[in-house]
Amino acid sequence: MKKLNILCSFALSLGGFSQTQLFIPDTLVGPNYNLTMHKDSVQFFPSGNRSKTYAYNLYKYLGPTLIFNKGSNVNITVNNQIGDTTTVHWHGIHLPSKWDGGPHTPILPSASWNPQFTVMDNAATYWYHPHMHKKTALQAIKGAAGLIIVRDPIESALVLPRKYGVDDFPLIVQCQQYSSSNQALPLGMQDSTILVNGARANYGYTVVANMPAQVVRMRILNASGERSFNFGFSGNKQFYQIASDGGLLNTPNLTTRIRLAPGERAEILLNLTGMNGQTLYLMSHASELPMGVQGGPTMPMPSWATPMDSPLNGVDFNILKINVVPQTTNPVTTIPSTLTTNVPYTIGQANVTRTIRFTADSAMVMDGPFYFNDSTFDMMRVDYQIPINNIEVWKLVNETMVAHPFHIHDVQFFVIDRNGNPPGPEEKGRKDVVLVPPGDSLMFITKFEDFTDSVIPYMYHCHILMHEDDGMMGQFMVRSNLTGLSETKLNNSVVSIFPNPTKDIINVNIEGSGEAPVSLSIYNVLGKLVYLEKNVKHKVVINSSTWLSGVYIISLQQNESIISRKIIIE
Repeated sequence: MKKLNILCSFALSLGGFSQTQLFIPDTLVGPNYNLTMHKDSVQFFPSGNRSKTYAYNLYKYLGPTLIFNKGSNVNITVNNQIGDTTTVHWHGIHLPSKWDGGPHTPILPSASWNPQFTVMDNAATYWYHPHMHKKTALQAIKGAAGLIIVRDPIESALVLPRKYGVDDFPLIVQCQQYSSSNQALPLGMQDSTILVNGARANYGYTVVANMPAQVVRMRILNASGERSFNFGFSGNKQFYQIASDGGLLNTPNLTTRIRLAPGERAEILLNLTGMNGQTLYLMSHASELPMGVQGGPTMPMPSWATPMDSPLNGVDFNILKINVVPQTTNPVTTIPSTLTTNVPYTIGQANVTRTIRFTADSAMVMDGPFYFNDSTFDMMRVDYQIPINNIEVWKLVNETMVAHPFHIHDVQFFVIDRNGNPPGPEEKGRKDVVLVPPGDSLMFITKFEDFTDSVIPYMYHCHILMHEDDGMMGQFMVRSNLTGLSETKLNNSVVSIFPNPTKDIINVNIEGSGEAPVSLSIYNVLGKLVYLEKNVKHKVVINSSTWLSGVYIISLQQNESIISRKIIIE
């Protein structure tokens, strides 16, 4: 496979610095997708140990780009061969929570997972990555990530570059922190190694892309664990932003900068017409970032705190060298004046406003842990029960000293207010990640529709992966208005469990159990036994009023027959 040979080129020359041609991941087109996550290694550094990595399929780092079409049904098989439990989250994709890939749907070592769903999202650039609680940072920064491109009729009708790898370029940009033994560290506060599509791109290493002298498209993902980038080009060359996280903007946004925090994506158009033979650079103008944004000037740290002193903080640096080459056949040379029609909900339509405060143990904390509303994440606690079809305003208030990129699963939202002002043109599209600097407040509006579940929640969290793993995460359920009643069979008996969800009481009815007694046990999601009754014949009423909110497993055994069901305690 030709492109996989290119991937091997970022095993860098041991003799010194090098230039690497931009690697373009292969694409997988549905409806069936197979992803095998496995362990590998890459010689990122000219001497010393190879860096241990995770990757998908035949890659040594990262994975293929998945192509989805809006309205199509997809069938994905994920095979876990990393020797550790993991998950795969389809970041930005609107789908049932059981297929979302959060921490409640683990894939055990050597096991497979088979999500199946209908693509409902607008054309945009999304991505996939692990989401295992307390291991998200470690697994994602080792390379277990890839892009998702969704296409739809509105985007397809526009005159835009979309020849993948020719005039439409995927760019996965990361900044990593490595140990003295060349191993990726999940901390990131001293990150200094830039990777573009898995190749080193700084300190004498250059990633080079040949782009034709016409309008080209770049799909930029910030897949770093912590660093924000202030993207622009050398010479302050102007470009057009055409899409944010979840879809097209209404009109192209002419600009010279676009700031992307971890997890954020943007699609831009760069007009290279008439520049054949010239060279320019995609850069991060980090000197323009404010203090408190990871990537901006280094903050003074207390002597007891983890240093936050990357040499890249607050300085401008190159990310990608662009060599302009001759035009392709049938080049795109114009920029459309309009793109789509986004109509955000209005505050008057909202059913509720929720306030999420970003907090810490004290105002001096700069390296965590950080919290939402003073509470650390608890797998057993569901923070919000949201009625289906609710339109909601979420107000984010950052009371800490550092910026946090807030990400919510399930939905795309519209920013409606930043510090009392309307959002800038770069934030007027559909979003699923938004950066909230220190002292800022921001409001967004969204609608929770299509999918309900009384067992598996969706997540919201800081997308600085170290903060997420340390507990800056919460969870919510989207609920129908019906009281849950679960009926199942145990041998020849009919077992009814209700209500589900519940607050105080769990009813378990067994009809036709015969003479054999039934053993009933209940476990929390950590596997701890919280209730046991060994001789249930017809009915039992369980007082759950003192239990923590969250997901529990009810198991009933009669002779050799066993059934298990999930129930949620509010």
